[in-house]
Amino acid sequence: MSGRELNNRIEYMVTCIGDFAAQHAMTPAVAYTFLKKYKGLSFLTDCYDVEHTQSVQTAVDDMYEVCVRNGGRIS
Repeated sequence: MSGRELNNRIEYMVTCIGDFAAQHAMTPAVAYTFLKKYKGLSFLTDCYDVEHTQSVQTAVDDMYEVCVRNGGRIS
C-alpha cells in the first residue's frame, strides 16, 4: 500500500468516526472506543474498498449495524 493510499484510508476512517460520533451524540474518543469494541472499525477496514465508494452516511449506518450485531447498543 502506498503512502498516499494509507493517508486516504486514515482520513476516511477519521471522517467516519467523527460523523458517527456526531450522529450519536458522542465524543470522537467515545465513538472510537465503541466502534473498536463492537467491530465497527474492523468492518470499515476490511470493507474499505467498497465502503469508500459510497457516502460517509452509508458507512456510518453500516458500522452501526455491525456493532448492533456484535452486541453494541446506543441509548
